Amino acid sequence: MLNVVLITGISGSGKSVALRLLEDTGYTCVDNLPVPFLEEFLYRAQDTGIERVAVAIDVRAPGDLHQLPGTIAHLREAGLPIRVIFLDASDHTLIQRYSESRRRHPLTDRLRQEGQSPSLQTCINMERHLLAPLRETEHVIDTTDLTPGQLRSWVRDLVQAERAPVVLTFMSFAYKRGVPGDADLIFDVRCLPNPHYDPALRPLTGKDEPVAKWLSQFGTVENMINDIAGFVERWLPLYMQDTRNYLTVGIGCTGGQHRSVYVTEQLALRFAHHSPLLIRHRNQPPADLPL
Repeated sequence: MLNVVLITGISGSGKSVALRLLEDTGYTCVDNLPVPFLEEFLYRAQDTGIERVAVAIDVRAPGDLHQLPGTIAHLREAGLPIRVIFLDASDHTLIQRYSESRRRHPLTDRLRQEGQSPSLQTCINMERHLLAPLRETEHVIDTTDLTPGQLRSWVRDLVQAERAPVVLTFMSFAYKRGVPGDADLIFDVRCLPNPHYDPALRPLTGKDEPVAKWLSQFGTVENMINDIAGFVERWLPLYMQDTRNYLTVGIGCTGGQHRSVYVTEQLALRFAHHSPLLIRHRNQPPADLPL
């Protein structure tokens, strides 16, 4: 049976956030689908074996929005279950969001053509009037005080979508080459003892046994690894609750060769139970080049 979620509601209430969440959880998503195409699209999707579809329809659909409640009822009577999520927010919040994004309300041109004053408040009032039949009969989420992460979590729970596991990446890097822009958390291990000053260890990396053995003899190195691992272990569930898909932990030392590589490898061992888990060494030279 085709699983259908229809996202609608007031412009600026978070429909794009909700639709992107559904897309990330495996739904085939269509934004701003004209109402007359809804039935044909859903039946075609069902015939082609698509299992999950999410559609966003709102006042951008020109002239046909009044047909949407009847179309939904007809599809439900025909045995096609449709879960409708209506997103709303207070006028004050909507105005603030429009001010921050500097976007035009989709009803601005329509009101101007009808000879009305296209103020933002007028557009919001008209939109509420047009969408009132849907708001009165479908599930409503008020996003006034919700963060985007909370909204994604609420929508996910409502449609009972599976939570995709967070891709956890531990990445070593060299401060002398700059902090990586894709790291979410940064830990500086330049305070640890440096194998670089041992001529026998200098050409090796933190992945080599002699360097690993040398670093493991220091209690400060073990304490640093324990502290970073404890921090990530404590806060990772909250990052997952925020519906984050990726979490990259950057470990930096001066050259990105010894200490950061060793700590990164040790952290990866601590979190070997997490899947998917990635290990990246950003500034390791190719194997065929001298270090």
